[in-house]
Amino acid sequence: MKKTLAALVAVTTIAGSLAVAPAAKAGDGAVAAGVVGGLVGGALLGSAIAGSRPAPVYVAPGPTYVEEAPCRWVRERFWDGYGWRFRRVQVCD
Repeated sequence: MKKTLAALVAVTTIAGSLAVAPAAKAGDGAVAAGVVGGLVGGALLGSAIAGSRPAPVYVAPGPTYVEEAPCRWVRERFWDGYGWRFRRVQVCD
């Protein structure tokens, strides 16, 4: 924040010194310097404002409760091509 404030003061000082030029005419380039100073000052001020926001904080979602269907394990007999075998299969109603 201190660096941003120092840069802002520097830009303001430079822009002020360009604006105080005596008898500045549009053809002397004073208008262009004022526009450039305004753009640089605006960029610095915008970045200072954008950088001052706190970082977003992750909040975990609340617990979710799921009602489970009544399931059971059943022993099932099947033919595997060579003979009868058994496997356990979960059956939900």
